[in-house]
Amino acid sequence: MLLSGLANTVYRILIIDDDIQNIFILEDILSPLGNIYFSESGSNALALVDKIKPDVILLDIEMPDMDGWQVCRALKSNPLYSDIPIIFITGHTEPEFEKLALESGGVDFITKPFNASICCLRVHTQLKFRQQNHLIVKAKEELQQLVNQVPMLITYWDAAGNNLFSNDYSGMWFDQLVGQVDGKHISSIFPAELSHAVLSHQKVATTKPVKYIVTVANDIGTSFYEVFQSKMKSSSGMDGYLVTVVDVSEVKHAKQALHSEKERLRVTLNSIGDAVIATDTKGLITFMNPIAERMTGWRIKEALHQKIETVMQLRDSNTRHTLLNPLYIALREQRIVAMALNSQLLARGGQVFAVEDSAAPIRNENGEVIGAIMVFHDVSETMAMAMKMSHLANHDQLTDLPNRILLQDRLSVACSSAKSFGTKAAALLVDIDHFKYLNDSLGHQLGDELICLMAQRINSLIPPSYTLARLGGDEFVVLMSDTQSVEASSVLATKLVDAMHEPFVLAGQKFSVSISIGISVYPDDASDAEELMRHADVAMYRAKQEGRNRFSFFSYDLENSIRERHQLELSLRNALLNDELLVFYQPKFDLTTKRIIGAEALVRLTGDDGIFISPTEFIPLAEETGLIIKLGQQVLSKACIEAKRWFDMGYVIPVSVNVAVAQFADPNLEHMIATALQESQLPAELLELEITETALMLDAEEMQTKLSQLKALGVTIAIDDFGTGYSSLAYLKKFNVDVMKIDMSFVKDMLNNKHDYEIVKTIISLGRSMELTLIAEGVETEAQRQALIELDCVMGQGYLFSRPLPANEFSDFILLTEHWV
Repeated sequence: MLLSGLANTVYRILIIDDDIQNIFILEDILSPLGNIYFSESGSNALALVDKIKPDVILLDIEMPDMDGWQVCRALKSNPLYSDIPIIFITGHTEPEFEKLALESGGVDFITKPFNASICCLRVHTQLKFRQQNHLIVKAKEELQQLVNQVPMLITYWDAAGNNLFSNDYSGMWFDQLVGQVDGKHISSIFPAELSHAVLSHQKVATTKPVKYIVTVANDIGTSFYEVFQSKMKSSSGMDGYLVTVVDVSEVKHAKQALHSEKERLRVTLNSIGDAVIATDTKGLITFMNPIAERMTGWRIKEALHQKIETVMQLRDSNTRHTLLNPLYIALREQRIVAMALNSQLLARGGQVFAVEDSAAPIRNENGEVIGAIMVFHDVSETMAMAMKMSHLANHDQLTDLPNRILLQDRLSVACSSAKSFGTKAAALLVDIDHFKYLNDSLGHQLGDELICLMAQRINSLIPPSYTLARLGGDEFVVLMSDTQSVEASSVLATKLVDAMHEPFVLAGQKFSVSISIGISVYPDDASDAEELMRHADVAMYRAKQEGRNRFSFFSYDLENSIRERHQLELSLRNALLNDELLVFYQPKFDLTTKRIIGAEALVRLTGDDGIFISPTEFIPLAEETGLIIKLGQQVLSKACIEAKRWFDMGYVIPVSVNVAVAQFADPNLEHMIATALQESQLPAELLELEITETALMLDAEEMQTKLSQLKALGVTIAIDDFGTGYSSLAYLKKFNVDVMKIDMSFVKDMLNNKHDYEIVKTIISLGRSMELTLIAEGVETEAQRQALIELDCVMGQGYLFSRPLPANEFSDFILLTEHWV
């Protein structure tokens, strides 16, 4: 019920208390009212206030560095924060403390231990006051701004005609309004014609405004004023009159000028050879000449006041989609706008005209846009001939694909676009292997048919945004524009080479054909379009020399890089296919007794040369290619089997397995874990899943559900690398986790870097307060071990004890550590 009084506003509540338990209690009590922030010291809180801009502050009185009185005085002395309500919280109940709190600027006083309902009501009351004050201030500011900026004269008069209010403070409307006008009679302020009209309308004015026009003669001509007058009662109960005045002189004069201009325009436009349509500012037709009537099929009497798009229906000649009439662009941007070259006019009788020309805004003598004019003519025959000539000049006659001329233009555009947007462009030069022999054997007619079939097959394999061109003979070019990576060209080239293995049918016979492809990438190995094609040609000949039926990159370095990546992916796929992944185990220790309390499973991959490949190389590749789920499944299975073997040897050593983001998002994760436990017969409590903070932040509600499902299996959940990601009390409370792993980046420098030490200390304190098991990663020195023990973190892993070991060596290590203890 409390929240109903606070609308939909999300409030920020700052708690300043050096006792973390008090903070947790208040957070539980006040979290329904808004977002909770906290600080354990007064000095830190002063810096935090500027960042979060709280709506209310709960302030403890007795704190080590700055007491509550000092913090309150500092806030109240700063104009930026002086209006923030401060509620003191303390264990003191003496009246003098409450008196001091109120004298220091506090708005309320809450005693400990906290009464949840009373505490919530008091904070809710201050938030409600805060909300109401904001609304009042905002309303006043908006009202004053509206009155000051509204483009009209607003005045208020009593029944006798004496002025009570005017929003003209500078005499912009009438010279007599300058200075103090309160109490002056209307006849001494307004021109005679205007004051007489206002006074005469008092008798008929009601609470509903009376509107009328007043004409006033002055030195510069005639002014026209539109007046709105209504009766109002003041707060004292006396009758008064609200009078607003709008100067409509320009509108009146503009109408007169417009009439004359329209007449001249009508006579002129009726005598020219182009079609002309004029509209008002809304696109409603006001004029059509005889040529426009003939082309649209509408008579002027029928078209008047119709929308121009109704009478002049424009569409794209290629897509047949309706086009926005350029007249609207001319009105909106107040400039001359040329019609699109591919525009068609669909006449009322169904006849279609190719049209071109322009639209322009019409202005009055003051430069104001009062409408627009469209001038167009029929270019159907001209366009047809031009399009035919252009197509013949830019396309191959046999395949109708873009030829060398059009390709060159698109290459230049692609390179320019890639340079501007930081992308890449690639040219794939495709050559049919042994085509001369095929052409001579089959005859030129079937050779041409093969070329056409080849063009159709390649075209079916590339997206519409790419260009397929024929250079002549048996050479084709695929232009990949605006691509993000070189790998995309490799994927496409592989697809093209493989697609040619399907035989072509010519004259009832099947013919097998292969192709060689040369690839050049801009800007990696070419500085312009010409060089891009030249290098693609060189790469194509290299593909021929290497045996044909393949593709080759121009850049040896680039090609080697792609081949290495391809080889790494092949090695990873083979390892997964043949179950050749290795799993090493790094022991976790009780830092005090040096006894093994667990092990972390870490995947390893060897190359063809038997040398280990760094996980930093193949793990990202596994995530990119989608192999991470299968990889994770194999590691999980091996780790469970190994942990069951230790269990059968008499050693209860839980094993932890890392779960990647993609794995955690996999709907089959729960089933996969249950299957691994069942097949290995490993007790569920001996399996720990290490999940990164990033994975937990994908979808809070969904992840919470998934964690509950996993916990139902009996496994332990650990947050891996805590402190490097989102890290907040909010999700620690929300997610049901058991273990918090302190990231090695903090442990590494904790003895050399004060900030890292404090971070480790804070994480340990936080974990202890939330009853989480804490494990420090990357423990490498005896000094680090001692420091962690002093901070009350008694579990860790790192090179101080052991690096990751193969399964058989880990078993030996277990026996060895038995002699340490």
